[in-house]
Amino acid sequence: MQISLTDAPEDKILKAIADGLTAFNEEDVGPSARRPLVVSITDDDGTILGGMSGYTAWGWLYIQWLWLDQSLRGQKLAGRILQMAEAEAVKRGCQAAFIDTFNPIALKAYQRQGYEIFGELPEFPKGRTRTFLKKFLPPA
Repeated sequence: MQISLTDAPEDKILKAIADGLTAFNEEDVGPSARRPLVVSITDDDGTILGGMSGYTAWGWLYIQWLWLDQSLRGQKLAGRILQMAEAEAVKRGCQAAFIDTFNPIALKAYQRQGYEIFGELPEFPKGRTRTFLKKFLPPA
């Protein structure tokens, strides 16, 4: 047996870890039915100006990334993006959504959309608090 550490893993290593954990989790709690979910905003030329990337699994929507170009901030577009993602998640049978942030402005935006804090990780990154939020979605 050999244990190694790297900051440049081969794709086969990442795949083996992901496949192994997926198999373990499916045996433990059942299939995740994981599906990507993306909402994007583009200008007339096709330039991407913002969006959200996440996935649905085990009846939950996980919002991994939500970003808006500076020119679009303050226009309640984050709320529209979240509403679109949540509506699709409900169509997929999801009961809830979760997201995390260490940005105080984003935190307020998520709370305006009905997300509630369920955990915090202080000093992540230093000087900020990473906040974890959840929202239960209406039934389909």
